[in-house]
Amino acid sequence: MLPLIIAPNKILRTVVKSIQLPVTNDIKKLAVEMSETMFYYHGIGLAGPQVNRDARIIVITTADGVSTYLNPEIIKTSWRQVDMEEGCLSIPGVFGQVRRPRRVLASFYTLTGEHRKEWLDNMLARVYQHEVDHLNGILFTDKAWRINQGQDLLAKYGLV
Repeated sequence: MLPLIIAPNKILRTVVKSIQLPVTNDIKKLAVEMSETMFYYHGIGLAGPQVNRDARIIVITTADGVSTYLNPEIIKTSWRQVDMEEGCLSIPGVFGQVRRPRRVLASFYTLTGEHRKEWLDNMLARVYQHEVDHLNGILFTDKAWRINQGQDLLAKYGLV
């Protein structure tokens, strides 16, 4: 398990570096450790900066288990937007309403080094967007149009 980074740590505001291919054993090990950390903290997604790694890697819990996305990008988004409450392991106790596209065309590499483009829908699309934001130094509180819970914690986390 890896230590979880909590705001206002500066790495959470950093655009992190791409992972060099081919995929190394260190990156595969990092993916496993990130998954274990995500489960330990009862999360559904986790990005490299949240475990103090300057690396474009995210892990997300899916119906089929855990998916790892290397150098993930969003190529296209649907016009339909959906509002939903979001939280973040790196901002404990804060939850807010965020509007995001319902579908995204994702471009990424797998742990085997295969490049893929896939349309992601609904919750998977939301979590993917949230985690890609982390790789670009963006927190959900930057996009929230209302904080539902934890308004009093925003100053503690350096988010006001």
